[in-house]
Amino acid sequence: MGFKYAKRMENIKASEIRELLKLTQRPEIISFAGGLPAPELFPVDDFRKVSDKVLAEKGRIALQYGPTEGYNPLREKIASRMTKVGVKADFNDILIISGSQQGLDFTGKIFLDKDDIVLCESPSYLGAINAFKAYQPKFIEVPTDDNGMKMNELEEIIINNDKIKFIYVIPDFQNPSGRTWSLERRKKLLELSEKYNIPIVEDNPYGELRYDGKIPPAIKGLDTKGNVIFLGTFSKIFSPGIRLGWVCASEEALNKYILVKQGADLQASTISQLQLNQYIEEYSLDEHVDKIKNIYRRRRDLMIDTMKKEFPQDVKFTIPEGGLFTWVELPEHVNTRELAKKAIDNNVAFVPGGSFYPNAGNENAFRLNYSNMDEERIVKGIKILAKVIEEALQCEKSM
Repeated sequence: MGFKYAKRMENIKASEIRELLKLTQRPEIISFAGGLPAPELFPVDDFRKVSDKVLAEKGRIALQYGPTEGYNPLREKIASRMTKVGVKADFNDILIISGSQQGLDFTGKIFLDKDDIVLCESPSYLGAINAFKAYQPKFIEVPTDDNGMKMNELEEIIINNDKIKFIYVIPDFQNPSGRTWSLERRKKLLELSEKYNIPIVEDNPYGELRYDGKIPPAIKGLDTKGNVIFLGTFSKIFSPGIRLGWVCASEEALNKYILVKQGADLQASTISQLQLNQYIEEYSLDEHVDKIKNIYRRRRDLMIDTMKKEFPQDVKFTIPEGGLFTWVELPEHVNTRELAKKAIDNNVAFVPGGSFYPNAGNENAFRLNYSNMDEERIVKGIKILAKVIEEALQCEKSM
């Protein structure tokens, strides 16, 4: 029809992960692609009971519009729960949103004009990259190691660029790398944020899913100046289908998110908020999270152990302390987009690593998820993938 669309649409591409997930609907596919929780762990029966109770006792409230900020009893529970990641918050510091992905989109809308600069880890979360791209920024990738962003290089980038709007980070079990920032790096990032007056957007979907050691304080938990905007979600610790997340920020910043929320969809789903609130009142969310952690820890260990046994020696991978992902690096000459096609032909799916670099390149890595497949399929899938990698490496050597 030839409609005249906004120029920003030229920057919006189909999510590679979402496209891969279409393929993984085939039952024969062993999928390590999406960041999906294990559906067999969803508390379906308990949630049905609380849903019936909400409709029976608060049906007229549940089916009505509600305040943009969210249902106050749930906001209070979120504020209380944030102490688990070291954040002291009041319910007035919380805005309930339709999944933390909406928070990423709102962040772009609030902060970014065309050609503004976003600083992010290298690599970084594909969903955030795509959300920000709609607002036509430029990305500068900050080099990282096992402890997080390299602070000397970050400060040099800040000094040499004057249109930086925010620093986007995932400090706990980073997506896609699985790495966790050291406490020293968290403190230094906050110091630089305060020194140069640049806000930090801290994305924390996985912080409670720690399998080894103690949970370090979120960067927001160290923040005394209101420089950190924290995005949280129930997608990984409860269910992605309810589409509930939150923003925790200073009054000034949170008011901007509230205004944008009003223009986007008025409010998060009232009935979902009441259902979740009722569940937390009647059941132990902590026990549910512990159950998830025990299963995911076992699956992580099994995947890592199988990779150690089956993968070629020149293949490197991270050993995450929590979260949902490990990051695999192959020799530089191997293109994992081509490898992904061969893996799909063998009924195994993963996400090629180039998708996680906003400025392209780095095609020799890929991300694996271990939360969604059962133990038998994890072992089978990794063995198949090891053969696909070995064949690719042998093919390169023979050329």
